[in-house]
Amino acid sequence: MTSISSTHPEPNSGSLEDDARLRTANGHSPIAPGEIAVGVVIGRASEYFDFFVYGIASVLVFPAVFFPHMDRLEGTLWSFVIFSFAFIARPLGTALFMAAQRRWGRGTKLTMALFLLGFSTASIAFLPGYASLGFNAILLLSGLRFLQGIALGGSWDGLPSLLALNAPEGRRGWYAMLGQLGAPVGFIIASALFLYLHSSLSPADFLAWGWRYPFYVAFAINVVALFARLRLVVTEEYTQLLEERELEPVHLHELVRAQGYNIFLGAFAALASYALFHIVTVFPLSWIALSNTQSVNDVLSVQIVGGGIAIVGMLASGRIADRIGRRRTLGALAIAIGVFSAFAPMLLSGGPAMQDTFILLGFALLGLSYGQAAGAVTANFAPQYRYAGAALTSDFAWLIGAAFAPLVALGLSAHFGLAYLSLYLLSGSVCTLAALRVNRSLEIKD
Repeated sequence: MTSISSTHPEPNSGSLEDDARLRTANGHSPIAPGEIAVGVVIGRASEYFDFFVYGIASVLVFPAVFFPHMDRLEGTLWSFVIFSFAFIARPLGTALFMAAQRRWGRGTKLTMALFLLGFSTASIAFLPGYASLGFNAILLLSGLRFLQGIALGGSWDGLPSLLALNAPEGRRGWYAMLGQLGAPVGFIIASALFLYLHSSLSPADFLAWGWRYPFYVAFAINVVALFARLRLVVTEEYTQLLEERELEPVHLHELVRAQGYNIFLGAFAALASYALFHIVTVFPLSWIALSNTQSVNDVLSVQIVGGGIAIVGMLASGRIADRIGRRRTLGALAIAIGVFSAFAPMLLSGGPAMQDTFILLGFALLGLSYGQAAGAVTANFAPQYRYAGAALTSDFAWLIGAAFAPLVALGLSAHFGLAYLSLYLLSGSVCTLAALRVNRSLEIKD
C-alpha cells in the first residue's frame, strides 16, 4: 500500500500562511481560501436541505399519503425502503456525470446535476397520493427518489478536495471540516421549515398540501447554490488550480483497478459516523412519533438545537484533528460512538427528557465525528485519482453506512427491541476501528 507521504506532494503552505491566498502556477489572480469555503458550504447545504426534506417527509408525510393502506409502522418502513434508493443510485450518478464532465466540462456537468436534483425534488411536491393513483403513486415517488440519487452523485465539484489539498500546514483538519458544515446547516433549515408548517397548519391541511412547500423551496435553493458554485468552478483561475492539483475525472474502471482498496477502506473508515448520521436525525423522529411519547413539534425543536450543537462539534473537530491527527480523532470518536450505543436503549425507552438527551448527545458525537469523515475518504488516493476517488468512496460510505440505517434501526427496534439499535451502532464503530487499523496511512501529516 502506498503511503501518503510518497504519493502526495505537499501544498505550498508557506504562501497560504503568509497571505492566506491560493495562487495559480503563473502567480496571477489570487484566490482566497475563504471563497472556496463559502462555495463548499453553500453547495453542500443546498444538497443536504434536499436530503433532509425528503428524510423528514418519509416520517411525517409519506406513510399517510403513499401508504395509507398499511399500518403506520409498516408504512414508515416502506417509506424508508424508498429513502434508500437515492443512496443506491449515487454511484451510478457519479459514473454518468464523470463521463459527462470529460465530454462537456465541469460547469455543464454541475448545471445538469443540480437542475436534475431540483427537478426531481420539486416534482415530488406535485405527486398525487395513493388515494388518487394507487400503486402508481408509489412507483413515481420511487423513480423521483432514484433520480435524486443520480443527481447527488453528479453534484460533486471537487471543491472540498481542493480546499483540503491547499490547506495551510497544521490546519488540514480545520479545512477538511469546512465542507461538512453543510450537513447541519441544511438539516436546521429543513427541520425549521417543517416545524413551522406542522405547527401552523391543521393535520389535514399539512398532509393535503402543507408538506409540499419544502419541496418547492428546494428548487429555488438549488438555483441559488448553482450560481454560487458556478462562480467558482468555471473561472479560469479555479480551473487552472483544479488542473494543477490533478482534480480531474478519470475512468472509474481505471480507478477501481488501480486503487480499489482505497475505496473499500475509505468507505469503512468513516462507517461509525455515517451510521450515526441517520440514527440521530431520521430515526428518532420516527421512533418517537410511532411511540407517541412526545409531540413531533417538540422533537423537531430539540433536533434543531442538536443541529447547532453539531456545528459546534464540527468546528471543534477541526481543532482536535489538527492537534492529534485525523486518524486518532476518527478512532477516538468511533470508540465514543460505541460507548454511546450502549446507553441508546435506556435513553430512547425513557421519557421525553431522556429521549432529548439521546438526540443532543448524538448530535454532539455526530458533529465531532462527521467533521473529519471527509478526510477518511480522500486522504489515501494518488493525486490523479483523488477527484473521482473522493466522490466514489463517499458514495459507498453513504450506501454501506447510512442508506439502510433508518430502515434497519426502526425494523429491528420495533420487532425485537432497542438492544438491536445498540448492536447496529456498535458494528459501525467496530468496522471503523478495523479499517483504521488496516489503513494506517490515514494518519496523514497534519
